[in-house]
Amino acid sequence: MTPADCPRCGARLARDNGSGRCTPCQAAERDRLSAPPVVPASFWDHEPVRRALAERHLGRVVRAYRCHPYHGRVALPQTVVAGWLGITQAQLSRVENGPPLVHLDRLAHWAQLLRVPAESLWFRLPDQSPWSGASLTGGGTDNAHGDDQVTEQGERAAVAVNVEQAPSQGGGATDRRRFNVLAALAGLAAGGHTYLLGEAAEVPRNIGMEQVQLASSLVDDLRRADAVAGADLLCDVAIQVHTRLSAWAAQASYSREVGDALQSALADLSIEAAWLAIDAERRSEARPYLNEAITRARIADDPRVEVRALTHLSLLIRESQPGESLHCAEAALRVSAGWATPRLTTLLYLRRAHAYGVLNDLSGFSREMTKARRELDRGVHEDDQSFVHFVNEQELNGIEGLSYLALGRAERAVQSLRAITANPSPGHRRNQVYYMVRLSEAEYRQGDVNEAARIALDVLPAVSQINSKRVSQHLAQVRRNLAAPRQATTTTRQFVDAYDQAVSV
Repeated sequence: MTPADCPRCGARLARDNGSGRCTPCQAAERDRLSAPPVVPASFWDHEPVRRALAERHLGRVVRAYRCHPYHGRVALPQTVVAGWLGITQAQLSRVENGPPLVHLDRLAHWAQLLRVPAESLWFRLPDQSPWSGASLTGGGTDNAHGDDQVTEQGERAAVAVNVEQAPSQGGGATDRRRFNVLAALAGLAAGGHTYLLGEAAEVPRNIGMEQVQLASSLVDDLRRADAVAGADLLCDVAIQVHTRLSAWAAQASYSREVGDALQSALADLSIEAAWLAIDAERRSEARPYLNEAITRARIADDPRVEVRALTHLSLLIRESQPGESLHCAEAALRVSAGWATPRLTTLLYLRRAHAYGVLNDLSGFSREMTKARRELDRGVHEDDQSFVHFVNEQELNGIEGLSYLALGRAERAVQSLRAITANPSPGHRRNQVYYMVRLSEAEYRQGDVNEAARIALDVLPAVSQINSKRVSQHLAQVRRNLAAPRQATTTTRQFVDAYDQAVSV
């Protein structure tokens, strides 16, 4: 191909053509204002693009993308590409010339938007999960050696992180609860995190961006493992990794750009450790991590991380300090003004609605629920952060039901929580189980002990599988309520006996 050829289609250019594109390709230019073009596979073999990918710097990849000869003799304007990415031209300039991005949600979204080949990336895209469905659901496997292989990998990972293995439940060749955590830990190790999960080692003298990016990706892997193994079994893992990475931040040497990225990665890890502590009912351990996350997010000038921390803090203190919980959600709304997606805004209104319920303020609760429904109706958004993916109709009905319980309106709580059984969300199994347990509690409060026992009996096997102490403690309270002599019926005795047998195994 010569300079007189169109770099996009190869057609011969007229001598007076100064655009570097043939007429048909110039006509196609208007399409690029709304979305990135479909580029040929050879596009990614261009040396500046390959070099930017090798440097693991998505900002430089975007710049190489803009300046690619495929687009003509004139590079794509930053304003056009910034519009694709949903940011301003000034923000894109900082991304291209500043430190590498480390947040997986933005990395994955932009890589998918530009259609960067997955094999060229240094991180996994959402549809490239390393988890095997059979091995992580605790279900059966057609491979006779499947359990053994994953268990062997998990054993090594479990030893490395010094997690106390669950006691055998007996009755089968493989203890499913133990198997789930071992498989999850194997997945963490397979993600390249052995340097953080292994036995304690000396703090490295120097930290590079690659190590920080791996640490940041660990948060996403911890979320996946949490969905499988449960917070009870992963909380100590997250705390250990946080302690190790904090030592690196305090003692190792690194550049300023690495330091900024390290602050954001540590803030993300602090939030994940706090959530695991909340779900494991180790709530007193959670707040210091969230306070730390807010501080680090501000140091790194990362408002998205700060909003995540405030959202979790609002959840943590809702029962003990509902007024402060309201303020945290309001602060998150202020910080996220201008860029919050509908689902993030929905979640923040739900946090406020539930806090008003705890405060016994029906008017405030109703007002915030109306706002939450309006925002949820706006639908999903391509900029949704991964931590809001659970915000759906099920979550809205669940928070409405819990708020009615707090307001002492058990009948309304039953209506809202029953709507979840009619419209389940299979992708959010733990929340489904949690709300079923709370439905049993609501039925008990409105006086239907047999229905409460029936629901609790149905959900009992699932509670034992998800390893969430927050959920299991609520079910334990249901058991205490139904075990009272005045509540004795055939159905309530059946549940109490089944529950006692399950916890004794």
